[in-house]
Amino acid sequence: MARYVGPQCRLCRREGEKLFLKGIRCDTVKCAITKRKYPPGQFTWGRGKLSKYGIQFREKQKVKRYYGILERQFKNYFKKAERQKGNTGENLLMMLERRLDNVVCLLSFASSRKSARQLVLHGHITVNNKKVDIASYLVKSGDIIKPKDDEATQNIVKANLELMKGRNVPAWMQLRVDTLEGQVIQLPAREDISAPAQEQLIVELCSK
Repeated sequence: MARYVGPQCRLCRREGEKLFLKGIRCDTVKCAITKRKYPPGQFTWGRGKLSKYGIQFREKQKVKRYYGILERQFKNYFKKAERQKGNTGENLLMMLERRLDNVVCLLSFASSRKSARQLVLHGHITVNNKKVDIASYLVKSGDIIKPKDDEATQNIVKANLELMKGRNVPAWMQLRVDTLEGQVIQLPAREDISAPAQEQLIVELCSK
């Protein structure tokens, strides 16, 4: 599958805000947004004002980059969100928030979503004591997420928990550091989602 492998900080600069793609580095003075808060590339001063379509498009790109998904995946999520009851934009964000790679990152088992995806794909994470190596797996209420019972894996997770010690776990999940165990207490609501997104703009774009 195609995957962006270029500089992560370039994506944040393009969207004009922190997407926390490099974990703890994003909270330091080394963050690219802190040093160069302008889009990458030459002649950025000559770029005009964004059109209405441009604003909607950038909002969609921002969400895709925040969660690390591709265009086809995004379209599939949007179609599912449309078929569900309720607000389409909120349904979309709640599905993306429930992805296993995102949950592993929010539990601080990994320092970034990219690292979390790697942990999942390499089979280091279990859900309800069963190995799950699909990053797009959607967690459900009551699910228990743990690293597999392997010394090397657990040492990686412990190191990340220590590194990200100041990070708060969202209210819809619970973390037990002593047993290296996270649990989904309930499905996330819109107010629980920290993604920098205006979902209505995305719905307007994708509904055309």
